Amino acid sequence: MDAIQKHLLKEVAELDALPVGAYNIRSNGKSAARNTTAEIDIVTKTDKPGIDIIIRPGTKKKSVHIPVIISESGLKEVVYNDFFIGEDCDVTIIAGCGISNCGGEDSQHDGVHSFFVGKGSKVRYIEKHYGEGTGEGKRLMNPTTVVELEEGASMELQTSQIGGIHDTLRITNAKLAENSSLSIHDKILTEGDQHAKAEMQVDMDGDGSTCDVISRGVAKGDSYQEIVLGITGNAACSGHAECDSIIMDRGVILASPQLKATNVDAALIHEAAIGKIAGEQLIKLMTMGLSEKEAEDMIIRGFLR
Repeated sequence: MDAIQKHLLKEVAELDALPVGAYNIRSNGKSAARNTTAEIDIVTKTDKPGIDIIIRPGTKKKSVHIPVIISESGLKEVVYNDFFIGEDCDVTIIAGCGISNCGGEDSQHDGVHSFFVGKGSKVRYIEKHYGEGTGEGKRLMNPTTVVELEEGASMELQTSQIGGIHDTLRITNAKLAENSSLSIHDKILTEGDQHAKAEMQVDMDGDGSTCDVISRGVAKGDSYQEIVLGITGNAACSGHAECDSIIMDRGVILASPQLKATNVDAALIHEAAIGKIAGEQLIKLMTMGLSEKEAEDMIIRGFLR
């Protein structure tokens, strides 16, 4: 890989070298490196672009990396990755996509990730999106995440768009069975004339299921963000949705938490807040020797942590 590709890998997956364990690195539309293990198999799909990641029952304390990087201007792709996690597993999945576009044509990655999590399994999923480049071509990403949790399974999603993406539509749909739990922490930073829309829908279909959905956004410049957080309680369950955003310059943020209960024992809560950076926070940091911009950057980093 060249220096740009290595830099993208560092940004989205914190990789300085090939990781230990199972991995599949996709670069400019092709598989650039792959490794499987006794517990985790990675198989190329035959009917459409993408891979199947098969994690055997009982796999514990293992990880798999599946980052995607694009450094060719004009490259557009749609990739389908399916994760089959067996029963009684405890695994971490590190994904993410980075685009460097220094040309005049748009570059785009659309990824559809589907997770089928077996009974009693625990999954931690980390996905970062990042863009850079000096060209006039746009950097576009449209991730779709589908989650199905079986009885007693749990999943933690840490998803973020950390800068440089012109337009994105981020869709997450989840279905929860009995005593399963889902935690989503989504972070978005937009600036300039960037546009981002995030739609999250969680259906709690099993008694004892729980979910915690948190969205944090910062809109700078003339950027626009729209966030829709939906929770449906179809059983005796507990759900929480929170949207917390900072608006700067001429940015626009539209936040819509939506709750639906079809069961008398469904307990659902939503919160939403949009505001500017507090002046006293800036003043306090500036008295410590930081410039106004440095103080703003520090506050934003802490907010999107």
